[in-house]
Amino acid sequence: MSTPDGSVKLSIVLPSYESAALLAKHVPVLLRYLQSLGVTHEVVIADDGSNDGGRTARIADSLGCRYVRNPANEGKGSAVRRGMLAARGEYRIFTDCDVPYELTTIERFLHYLAVKEYHFVAGDRTLPESNYFARVPPLRRAGSHLYSFIVGRFVAGGWFDTQCGIKGFRASVAEDLFHVARIDRFAFDVELFYVALKRNYDIKRLPVRLRVQEGSSVNVLRDGAAMVRDIAVIRYHQLAGHYEPVCPVELTIDSSPRADTPTEK
Repeated sequence: MSTPDGSVKLSIVLPSYESAALLAKHVPVLLRYLQSLGVTHEVVIADDGSNDGGRTARIADSLGCRYVRNPANEGKGSAVRRGMLAARGEYRIFTDCDVPYELTTIERFLHYLAVKEYHFVAGDRTLPESNYFARVPPLRRAGSHLYSFIVGRFVAGGWFDTQCGIKGFRASVAEDLFHVARIDRFAFDVELFYVALKRNYDIKRLPVRLRVQEGSSVNVLRDGAAMVRDIAVIRYHQLAGHYEPVCPVELTIDSSPRADTPTEK
């Protein structure tokens, strides 16, 4: 739903890889919820090179969603990046293709971006009001906690949960961060935090409650090792100057750290 001039208030980006069935099941629920909000919106399906004979594209078209596609399977980070840069919304949120968190999370994200004027809003599964970790397998829970400790200690300035699968941005901030982002796979979230903290963006963390969990493809051992490796890659890109702004954002609100925003270490 957009206005006659094509403007869009809210974009939801869903990265997808071989997930046509999940999209067909969950996107209609998402669309009905977005319609109930009464804001102009779009859903962007960002296909990470699925080899499904065009099924994902057909489902996106049948649901009235926008569709963008990586030419090959490059990784979730690459798909999110393509989708966020293709999005037209004044506020842009990405989440997983099974829309795993309670839908009211989207309205709360929009409130903190549009009304409270945060630059970046992130779900945090470790907050007391969240109910995520009690509903996932113990091995994955332990792996998530270990990785979060490493990232929070050495990269992300004290943020404990960088990997929660829902994040939102003002359009100018999305353009800035995703134009310089380089990590294609699961550590792309860490990179977003790293660059956002370097930029001194105001970041708000919000609790999340699990709605469903059908779309995760994370392997704790395989992907955990790759994500730890990517921490060094992020440091390399910083030292090489690859995160210099391409689309500078003028900070028009108080950019001093707020009570719930850890400062960078």
